[in-house]
Amino acid sequence: MKKTVWILKEILLFLVAVFLVSTLLDYLRAPKPQDTRLPTLEGHTIQGESLKNILGTGAPVIIHFWGTWCPVCRQEIDNIDRVARRYPVLTIAVQSGSDAEIRQWMKERGVEFPVLSDPSGRLAKRFDVNVYPTSFIYDSRGALRFTVTGYTTTLGLLARLKLAE
Repeated sequence: MKKTVWILKEILLFLVAVFLVSTLLDYLRAPKPQDTRLPTLEGHTIQGESLKNILGTGAPVIIHFWGTWCPVCRQEIDNIDRVARRYPVLTIAVQSGSDAEIRQWMKERGVEFPVLSDPSGRLAKRFDVNVYPTSFIYDSRGALRFTVTGYTTTLGLLARLKLAE
């Protein structure tokens, strides 16, 4: 019994340490945009949807930067797809090929979230994104509430969005 309690205690301490290190790294790597308001973006996704329909809903929203070339992004992509079924999500595929290539990549993985192509990385520079994936979570009034870098779970994103309501 004592050994089981000791093992559980060690596991819990390890998980707390991983969480703290992860949070610190996220803080250090996160972009620090000068403007913390939801930006005005115009145009259409690669699926033809107006950005105004995604960003102008009055609900919390995620702007998620990723790339088809990014291994961590590939691991996280199903989480983004699940969140996009519940909340407005605009993903920005940075330097990931043509619209047709991105659509094919998504089709092969069975994901359907809205994507804006950023072939030159211009939008990523505008948001000061240097780490992929990076997610900006804005509240229902358009204020930046959270910036997340690296892999994030579905539950982690949903919890942040709930806090941003």
